[in-house]
Amino acid sequence: MAPPGPPWHYDLTDEEAQARQEKREERQEKRDQLKQRALDKTPEKLRNPSDLQVRFRTGAVYTAVTIVCVLAGNIPMLLMIMAVAGICAGEFFYMLRSDAKLPNEMLGIIAAVLYPPSVYLGGLIGAMLVSLGLLLALLVWYVFWLKARIPDVGVSFFGAAYTGLLLCGLIVIRASLPAPWGGVVVLLLFLSVWANDAFAYLVGSKIGRHKLAPRTSPKKSWEGFFAGLVGSVLFWCAISFVPGVTMTLVQAIAFGVVAGCMGVLGDLAESRIKRNSGFKDSGTIMPGHGGLLDRSDSLFLTSITAAILMVAGGCIPYTLF
Repeated sequence: MAPPGPPWHYDLTDEEAQARQEKREERQEKRDQLKQRALDKTPEKLRNPSDLQVRFRTGAVYTAVTIVCVLAGNIPMLLMIMAVAGICAGEFFYMLRSDAKLPNEMLGIIAAVLYPPSVYLGGLIGAMLVSLGLLLALLVWYVFWLKARIPDVGVSFFGAAYTGLLLCGLIVIRASLPAPWGGVVVLLLFLSVWANDAFAYLVGSKIGRHKLAPRTSPKKSWEGFFAGLVGSVLFWCAISFVPGVTMTLVQAIAFGVVAGCMGVLGDLAESRIKRNSGFKDSGTIMPGHGGLLDRSDSLFLTSITAAILMVAGGCIPYTLF
């Protein structure tokens, strides 16, 4: 009868097995030390709750800048998304370093910033070129920097695509409709994300009893989840009335539900990253709110999902090649 464990362990002597176990423990100890050093350098602001008045002022500025950039035209919104992608990528990689990962932050942030203009100028081909360039650069980095591991390459690529590529859905929607209606649809999409969060919080805090993901985000409930979908659907119904958008009521409801689910998934994913890394907030760039990634986590998957649904459903013309 074969001993327990993987088949490649069958011929190991006790000394060899012990040596391998010691190496595994040594690697884990090094990862723990790296994580602790990063956490020791974490500003205290990342873990302290903020004043309500500060939250309100920051939120007002954030909202005003968003509205102005979105309605001002394609280029101002493109520049805003590039800035958001770069900042969010930096916050993402900072947290991952505290989780004992060693991403290539420079390549990841550059790629995240390049995704929006590449999609605006070249559509799908532009996104593919940036992805290929990033992959090749990361492989060169992996080959010549011996401390890099395959998980570090994966984290670097994922971080750039997650914070940069997914936001390009907003560019597709904005550029596919004539002014000012493209901007109006993007703003309504923002409102659908905010309504999803607000409805979920209000209902979940009052009557929430059944936990949605207790280990990842203990405060989220199924009651709040379904209430959030209602908020998302309401603004998707408003999108169906925008000139230039050919969307039926059934499509609006279905798209609102799907986009709402994607927003919740993005929120939970960022919560998991912060929990694993030991952070309360992803950064301090937005006083009272934490990091920009905290405020944009629901938008990543929602934006790309909205663009795909609206283009595939024939609701908007696709003008980017």
